[in-house]
Amino acid sequence: LHQVFSIVVFGSIVNEGYVNRVDELEEHCIFNRNHNACNYGITVGVLAFLSCLLYLALDAYFPQISSVKDRKKAVLSDIGVSAFWAFLWFVGFCFLTNQWQASKPEDNPLNEGGDAARAAITFSFFSIFTWVGQAFLAYQRFQLGADSALFSQDYMDPSQDSSMPYAPYTNEEDATDAVGTYQQPPPADAFDTETQGYQTQNY
Repeated sequence: LHQVFSIVVFGSIVNEGYVNRVDELEEHCIFNRNHNACNYGITVGVLAFLSCLLYLALDAYFPQISSVKDRKKAVLSDIGVSAFWAFLWFVGFCFLTNQWQASKPEDNPLNEGGDAARAAITFSFFSIFTWVGQAFLAYQRFQLGADSALFSQDYMDPSQDSSMPYAPYTNEEDATDAVGTYQQPPPADAFDTETQGYQTQNY
């Protein structure tokens, strides 16, 4: 949604955001002939699209990040960037709306590009909520990691931790004998004097 909305915003302004009067050759921004409004919409739209691609790649690479600290930094940056873009889209929506309302009919007598201007304003408004939602989801991921102690402390292999006492080595046979398994008594003929070669002595 971020990518689609950003494409709609900067695409609408680039394609139909500049108009001119009948007696003019130079084109001006459709938003009250204020080039800053068009430049802002285009810049925010393009940079938001690139940010989406960057974090999409980071999301795909995230399971391969072995360092706990790097994972924490990635999630925190996702929260910060999402909140930052939500703020920029809010500013953009207010700026474009204000300049569109201040536009004079004589500056665009043929009413060209009106749908494109309204589309840019509308999708700027929608982008606010999508980025706020993204920030909320990133915060939930951070909370999930914090609750599971993935982000609060570094993982240490128990075998490498000198503070933990080593467990005694036992194998299955030792463990079985320690419990005391039932063993059958030897057969009666095992102590047969004849078969064992025992001979009595006469005194």
